[in-house]
Amino acid sequence: AIAVADRAGLSFTLRDIAAALDAPVMSLYSYVDSREQLLELMVDQCRLDMAHTDQDGGWTERLTAVAADNARLFDGHPWLADIESERAILGPGTLAKYERELGAVQSLPLSDVARDAALTLVVDFVRWEREGARLAELGVAERFPLASRIGTAAGQAQNAATDADAAHEFGLKIILAGLASLEKR
Repeated sequence: AIAVADRAGLSFTLRDIAAALDAPVMSLYSYVDSREQLLELMVDQCRLDMAHTDQDGGWTERLTAVAADNARLFDGHPWLADIESERAILGPGTLAKYERELGAVQSLPLSDVARDAALTLVVDFVRWEREGARLAELGVAERFPLASRIGTAAGQAQNAATDADAAHEFGLKIILAGLASLEKR
């Protein structure tokens, strides 16, 4: 099912999964109750299987590694960026990912709620960055001429429109600098 979603995105059907397995569609219902349940299992499995970098160094290096790990996860499974919430599915993969990633913010002198918010900010940044790349496919220039003109000018000035890595590095640097300012308080 994950391989099918990697090819087709979230528009896959149970019929697509059955065809990939060369099995009758109804046989899938022996394993899952619905497409939604299958999707939850797929998300959790991707999070369980994701590659992760050892968290060495200070919190900035560890959060940078978390961002890179999530970028690789979304690059490998682009449909994951469309999933509503990081914690909507509380299976073993999601819980292990959350536990591991919390290690990156543990040393920040923040409350536990603020640590969770810092982690969520970094992971959401990576997700939003991946979603932004799809805007070009949506006919934005025709539908939103002002946003297109100003966004294009800003992208050209910051070299972001042609260099996604530079935009990512800049955004992550700003997030980490903001968190560092909280640390000094």
